[in-house]
Amino acid sequence: MNGRRMTDRGMTHREPDGTGMSGRDRGGGTPKDPSLRRSLALFRAFMREQEDPDACYALLARDAADQVEAYGGPVAGRVVVDVGGGSGHFTEEFRRRGADAFLFEPDVRELAEKPPEGTVLADGYLLPLRDGAADVTFSSNVLEHVADPQTFLSELARVTRPGGLVYVSFTNWLSPWGGHEWAPWHYLGAERARARYRRRTGRPAKHTLGENLFPVHIGTTLRQVRGRSDVRIVSARSRYWPFLTETVVKVPGLREFATWNLLLILRRCPE
Repeated sequence: MNGRRMTDRGMTHREPDGTGMSGRDRGGGTPKDPSLRRSLALFRAFMREQEDPDACYALLARDAADQVEAYGGPVAGRVVVDVGGGSGHFTEEFRRRGADAFLFEPDVRELAEKPPEGTVLADGYLLPLRDGAADVTFSSNVLEHVADPQTFLSELARVTRPGGLVYVSFTNWLSPWGGHEWAPWHYLGAERARARYRRRTGRPAKHTLGENLFPVHIGTTLRQVRGRSDVRIVSARSRYWPFLTETVVKVPGLREFATWNLLLILRRCPE
């Protein structure tokens, strides 16, 4: 892998400390998670994504790495597998924190001009890794882009060592952002929303329902994950919401709209 190698070092098992923060948060380096200040900072970054994507995704990467460390401890010296990380911001952030991080991306068009060293073009359904290779398997906003979420989750679990952490987030279909670039008009139908996007911007939408965007729902996903024997849920929460992040996910119906983006922290079960 171009000078970098996967290692067999294990990650210290540590349950959430109840704060939802890593040591960096408590030290004042980044906004407290959850908090209104953090949510507003992320929202402002998202609104400027088109004009300053590097700043947006660098902030999101720092925030996500803080969340991983809050639930799994420091990533320094650990193997982190970033599945579908596109531009590589997440991989680079984990490396800055001392992790042996590797990006696996199926679409060469999503890669940055200069991808992280050791990047592998690979399908998330069939990762070229041995069982239990990773201490942390990380997937940010990918699940809604795969046609078979259960097979994708099975592969994430397979490459995670027993006791390791699986981080999965996705934008649920009924979220105000469920239609991605043509949201919130997806509530009126996908084709109508895509047509409106083209009229407004003069270019076709990147996402097409049933091709590279799929309607994933929170209730269905939680039932499927709870029925699995290879992982257990450590936390199911709203990724960006500023308060009651786990409470809103417990309310059927409401969670499909109010969660906005579901974050699942999973622990790989012993063999």
